[in-house]
Amino acid sequence: MSPSAPPEPEPDPADSAGVPSTGVPSAGAASTGAASTGAPEAGPRRVPGYAAADLERWAPEPDKRPGRTAFQRDRARVLHSAALRRLAGKTQVVPAAPAADPGPAGRAPAFDATPRTRLTHSLECAQVGRELGAALGCDPDLVETACLAHDLGHPPFGHNGERVLNEIAEPCGGFEGNAQSLRLLARLEPKRFVPDRGTGEPVSVGLNLTRAALDAATKYPWPRGGHPHSPRSPKFGVYEDDVPIFEWYRQGAPEGRTTFEAQVMDWSDDVAYSVHDVEDGLHAGHLKPASLLAEPERHEVFAVAAARYAPGAEPDELAEALDRLLGQEWWPHGYDGSSVAQARLKDATSQLIGRFCLAAEGATRAAYGAGRFTRYHAELVVPRATHLECAVLKAVADRYVIQRADQELVRADQRVVIAELGEALIARAPDGLDPQFRALFDAAGDDRGRLRAIVDQIASLTDTSARGLHARLTG
Repeated sequence: MSPSAPPEPEPDPADSAGVPSTGVPSAGAASTGAASTGAPEAGPRRVPGYAAADLERWAPEPDKRPGRTAFQRDRARVLHSAALRRLAGKTQVVPAAPAADPGPAGRAPAFDATPRTRLTHSLECAQVGRELGAALGCDPDLVETACLAHDLGHPPFGHNGERVLNEIAEPCGGFEGNAQSLRLLARLEPKRFVPDRGTGEPVSVGLNLTRAALDAATKYPWPRGGHPHSPRSPKFGVYEDDVPIFEWYRQGAPEGRTTFEAQVMDWSDDVAYSVHDVEDGLHAGHLKPASLLAEPERHEVFAVAAARYAPGAEPDELAEALDRLLGQEWWPHGYDGSSVAQARLKDATSQLIGRFCLAAEGATRAAYGAGRFTRYHAELVVPRATHLECAVLKAVADRYVIQRADQELVRADQRVVIAELGEALIARAPDGLDPQFRALFDAAGDDRGRLRAIVDQIASLTDTSARGLHARLTG
C-alpha cells in the first residue's frame, strides 16, 4: 500500500456483515465505533427505509448526540467543508460583470452583479433534491448531502478547465470532475485521520461519510473505461487509487447502477441548472425571449439539444417541447430588467421547477405505486416529454450564453492558464504546492502519484486563485 492510499476499513464491532443493503432495513443496528474504554457505543439512530449497513462509515465513529441521524451528520460535514465554500469562487455560466461594464446593448447590469456560482447552484440543487426525494420516500438529508457534494470536484473554469486538466492528468489516469468529487469526500477534505495499518502514520479518510451517502453522491459508478454500455465514454466516477473505498461502499450493489437517491440528485441537478442558467442568461441580457420564436435560431437550439442533451431526438419533437413551454401563461415573453419583469421571471423559474419535479414524481409513482423508494428499490422515471423540455432549456443556455462569440477568447485564455499552471507546477513541484498537496506529493511512491497530487492542487483552485497562482509561477 502506498503512503497516500486509504487504510483498510476498520471492522465494526456491532455488525460483522458489512454488506450494504438494497434498501431493506436489517433486524439490528450497527455500531459506528467504540468508546475510549473499548466498550461498544450505541449504534446510530435508525433511519426508516435504510439498513444498519447503509449507516456504516469506512472508519467507525461513536455518535456525538443521541437522536441525530447518520445522514444529518453527513449533511453537516459537507455543508461545513472547505471544498463546498470554494465553489463560491467557481463560475456557473455567467461571470460576474465588472462594475464599469455597461452590459449587453448598453443596458446597465445593476441586476447582473451576482449571477449564480457553483456554490449557489449546489444549494439550489440541494433544495430541489431534498423536496423531491422526500416526496418519494428518500431520507431528505441523504439526498441533500448528495446534491451538495455533486460539484465539489469541479475545477477552475468549469468544463473548459476540466478538458485541459484531463490532458495534464493523462499519465496518471485522467481527470474527471465526478471522480474528483469522490476523492475530495473520501480523501482530500481534512476531517478524519486514522492510523495506517502498515506504518501507523495518520492517513486521511476525508469526511468519512456513510456508505449510503458516498453511493448517493456517485453519478458514474465505474472507473475510467468501465462504462457498462460504452467503454469509450469519458465519464467515470473513481480514480484507480480510490478504488478500495469505492469497492467498499459499492459492495453488493448492482454493477453500473446508481442508487435511487443518486438519480434524484442527478435529475435535481438537471432541473436546477437548466432553469437557472436560462434565468441568468436573461438577467445578463445574453438571451432575448423573442429569439425563441425566430428562425434560424430555433433550429440552432434544436441542433445543440440533439447533439448534447437529447441524442436521437427529432427536430419536430424538440420544437413541440419548446412550444409547450412558450405556450404557458407564465412564460416570460419579454424582459426589461424591471422589478415587475424580475418577479415574472422568478415565477416562471418556480413553475418550471415544479413542472419538472412533479412530472418525475408522478411518473415514478405510476410505475412503482405508493411506498418509500430508497437505495436500489426503484428507478426514477422521467417522462420523455419532460426530458425533452429540460433538454431544450439546456440547449437555450448553451446556444445563447456558453457559446456566445465574445466568450471564445475568454475560454482560450482559461485553457492557457490551466495548461501553463500545470507545466509550471510539474517543473518545480513540490515548490508551489500548498502544504496539503505538498504532503501528498512527498508521500507518493511514484511519478503517477506525484502528478495526481499536482492535479489535486490545480483542481482545488477557484477561478481567481488559479489566475493568481499562474501569475506568480509564470510572471
